[in-house]
Amino acid sequence: MTKPPAKPSREVARFLAAHPDLVYLDTIFADLSGVVRGKRYPIAQLEKIVADGLAFPGSVFLLDTMGHSHDPAGLGFSDGDPDRIAKVVPGTLKPAPWSDPPSCQALITLVRSDGAPHEFEPRNVLAAQVARLAELNLRPVVAFELEFYLIDPARTDTGAPQPPLSPVTGQRESGTQVYGMVEVDAYAALLDEITRACAAQDIVTGAVTAEYAPGQFEINLQHVDDPMRAADECVMFKRAVKGVARRHGYQVTFMPKPYLDAAGSGLHLHVSLLDARGRNVFDGGKDLASPALRHAIAGILDIMPESMAILAPNVNSFRRYVPDIFVPIRRCWGFENRSVALRVPLGPGNARRIEHRMAGADANPYLALATALAGIHHGIAGEMEPPPPSEGNAGFAYDEDLPFRARRALERLAGSEVLAAYFGPKYIEAYTACKLAELETFENVISPKEYAWYLQAE
Repeated sequence: MTKPPAKPSREVARFLAAHPDLVYLDTIFADLSGVVRGKRYPIAQLEKIVADGLAFPGSVFLLDTMGHSHDPAGLGFSDGDPDRIAKVVPGTLKPAPWSDPPSCQALITLVRSDGAPHEFEPRNVLAAQVARLAELNLRPVVAFELEFYLIDPARTDTGAPQPPLSPVTGQRESGTQVYGMVEVDAYAALLDEITRACAAQDIVTGAVTAEYAPGQFEINLQHVDDPMRAADECVMFKRAVKGVARRHGYQVTFMPKPYLDAAGSGLHLHVSLLDARGRNVFDGGKDLASPALRHAIAGILDIMPESMAILAPNVNSFRRYVPDIFVPIRRCWGFENRSVALRVPLGPGNARRIEHRMAGADANPYLALATALAGIHHGIAGEMEPPPPSEGNAGFAYDEDLPFRARRALERLAGSEVLAAYFGPKYIEAYTACKLAELETFENVISPKEYAWYLQAE
């Protein structure tokens, strides 16, 4: 006799009752490069997936930006590409309002056969840093700020992106009106739909700002006292922005430098620390910088050179680092100073925090946050002291201690000691192997400029 199907769990039943029109479930994750990948299932399989999980090859977290497997550290072809069990991350089953037909999505996380977290999953790398701080009775409070560009889906004759056509004037955007309300008003319908799509996923958004270039915007995510949730929401936010933009006939890019002559797009991390009593240990009272804040800053700055290949994961990432445009290019910190790598905003002491400004918008949110938390732990555990705070323009010249080219950054990461101790040597080996293979593939292309320069130079 056939066993009758199990009744849906209370959570799944409530979800399906609230969203009776759903057709598909997308199970998603962000890989090493921050690319969202996954599988789409009929909604009828939702209960089984939530209850039993599903299978994914463990190497899926070690693909390059184009989705190619380079067998990094012998993971992929060499080991037979074994499956891992993927489980739905609790609390991430949400509707995807931009989808057609109506769909929902859930983040997944991989576990090994013995139940241990999959060590090559970026989300689990972050979880390890959260656990280290928990051993010190410290809990991070985190917020992400993300800049992005709206671009025309049509490319120029050379394949380059171009700003969108204004929905108000029909003309191609060309001006730069930072904080301009005319720009916000022009794209109000799209921006409003983004915030509503985020609300449907329980992601609380804050300020919406027109940034320093045509078609560039920033939407802030609110502080949450669960760093894992904050990074999950960042991944979901980026997918929502892209999905809503498509519905309006635009494309969104988080590419850090789509235009050489315009501002880049960054991923800014706001981090504070709460102790066991819920007090912000960065609050120094009458002192602007508490001992914990100084130690944390010193630790982040100490490992920044070996972190650059994670904060700037692609060739284009490094084009963002240009002097005198409020992008940090020196290993420094300061109070209310947007030219430094680590800015400490002023305000009430209980809101004292570090704004980590180094990462590009293309950085993997889990890994970028993991480097910050590893640095914080490193500094606090070692009671490290930072240099004096910078005043005035700190972005006038490059820091010789920081690698500002992709290959140099990867070589620095490969030789890391501190970050390797936090992330695990195997993860650093696999990450650098993957990204070096991607870089070599990228460099093995003759560009039009190479022909233009060197065909006639013989």
